[in-house]
Amino acid sequence: MKSCFPRWLYIVVLLIMGGQVDAQTPLTEAALSDVTQIAPYYFGPNAFPVPEMMDGRVQKELRVELAGDYFKGFHGDHTADLFLKVNIPLWTNRANLSLWMPVVEWYRNSDERIARSNIQPERWDDARKGCLSGDVYVTADVQILLEKDWWPDWVVRAALKTASGGEYFHARYYDSPGYFFDTSVGKSLSLGNSPKWHHRLRAALSTGFLCWQTDNGRQNDAVQFGAMLKWENSFFTLSETFAGYSGWEHHTSNGGATAHDVPMVLRTDFIYHVKQFDVVASYQYGLHDYPFHQARVGVAYKWDILRVKNEKMKSEK
Repeated sequence: MKSCFPRWLYIVVLLIMGGQVDAQTPLTEAALSDVTQIAPYYFGPNAFPVPEMMDGRVQKELRVELAGDYFKGFHGDHTADLFLKVNIPLWTNRANLSLWMPVVEWYRNSDERIARSNIQPERWDDARKGCLSGDVYVTADVQILLEKDWWPDWVVRAALKTASGGEYFHARYYDSPGYFFDTSVGKSLSLGNSPKWHHRLRAALSTGFLCWQTDNGRQNDAVQFGAMLKWENSFFTLSETFAGYSGWEHHTSNGGATAHDVPMVLRTDFIYHVKQFDVVASYQYGLHDYPFHQARVGVAYKWDILRVKNEKMKSEK
């Protein structure tokens, strides 16, 4: 019986030690004239989804989020996962370390989805359903500018994706490393001075560079893009985001082959703030090259460790 919790527990240790994570030998050769099938359209929803867009601000509190995801594929497939995300301030309110991953996912494929994923016929039976853990994402988020007068908030982010996700031959995860660098700017407009509500309308834009290995000696490079509109107050946050990335392989003219490496999504997020807790809910629709509906429900706990640290230092003086 397969374990749902393989090697991911020591992936972070490998990263700290500087060890390399090698990918399996892929199904295609390293030929730039050929389109690979190592792209979001062919794989599971957690293989390399469109990264959640930042709004120009880093997370200033320790925040731990645990959520459940349900993905309904456009071709009859189903995936559910347990999702974990942690934001850790790095001694200042202008930088934090973020880590997230699908801790464990369960999936059930349809014949149509298996055929579209180009899984080899001898592997069809094993690819119909399964249980496994996913890739770990680690990012460093740095606040370059803080909003003031006409200046917007500006943040940059550097991210690494591990190769801990498995079942490459069942088209679940790439089983190869990846990374991205992006930046976002955001500006808020106050809609009232009520001390209880204090509504704000916020707009943000994002761009970046994303890369993943497709086979030995070759990688796909993509340009990231995104736009967000957010309404927030002391009690809740509601946002709408359009985001995606565009790989270079879709430009090929090799016999009309399609790379399917331009995923675009439309995402709605709702967060209800209750003291130190956030109740989160979201829905995401795949507009292009990401054939999934996604629904998420979860809860997050926040702790202002920087304020606690500063108060402790003052009391000791």
